[in-house]
Amino acid sequence: MRVSAVIFDLWETLIDWDREANAELNEQLAAIAGEAFRERWSVSKAKYNGPIRDALAGAGLAEEHMEDVCALRRDHLRRSLTPRPGAVDTLRALRRQGYKVGLITVCSEDIELLWPESEFAGHFDAEVFSSSFGASKPDPRIYRECCARLGVDPADAVFVGDGANDELAGAQRVGMQAILIHRAGEGPLWPEVLEWDGPRVTSIPGVLEVIGADEFRLRRPS
Repeated sequence: MRVSAVIFDLWETLIDWDREANAELNEQLAAIAGEAFRERWSVSKAKYNGPIRDALAGAGLAEEHMEDVCALRRDHLRRSLTPRPGAVDTLRALRRQGYKVGLITVCSEDIELLWPESEFAGHFDAEVFSSSFGASKPDPRIYRECCARLGVDPADAVFVGDGANDELAGAQRVGMQAILIHRAGEGPLWPEVLEWDGPRVTSIPGVLEVIGADEFRLRRPS
């Protein structure tokens, strides 16, 4: 059967992870809330699986600093939600061609709150944010949830991502196909996909070519 849905990761797939900007944000957070808070925040898992204010408080942020920290994070993440070249056009093209388009992202609640004002708003048929779903990749439930919201079987969906959080293998374990994305001229970012032998692209528009190939459409996950 032909693939009927394409599901994307967010960070280092549809948008870039700006390491310099993120380091600057962390310096600003430390200046407001202290180095001990920054260290606790850097290892917090709660920020990806629940309300952002609860996660900040759990990492020891004092209530007096909450508004300033939340405002800093919003400003930083609003700028981060800038599509990579060709990303939005590719989403439009996929839907014109009859594919359903989904998103699965491991993110803080800030991203979901900012999503409606981003350039991505309205271009997905289903979106699953770990912060509100309560589980992160590679938990099989998050892939199945997105497929269920799209109304497709996992075997008829393909996941596109950079390989963080064991996400590509996680997609395959529920029966999806998977495509690795990494920058042109560079190798994959994550050790678990250094030996990736499946399809790969170096830009979001490249996904259109891969999923349109007969050999890909007919290949079923093992």
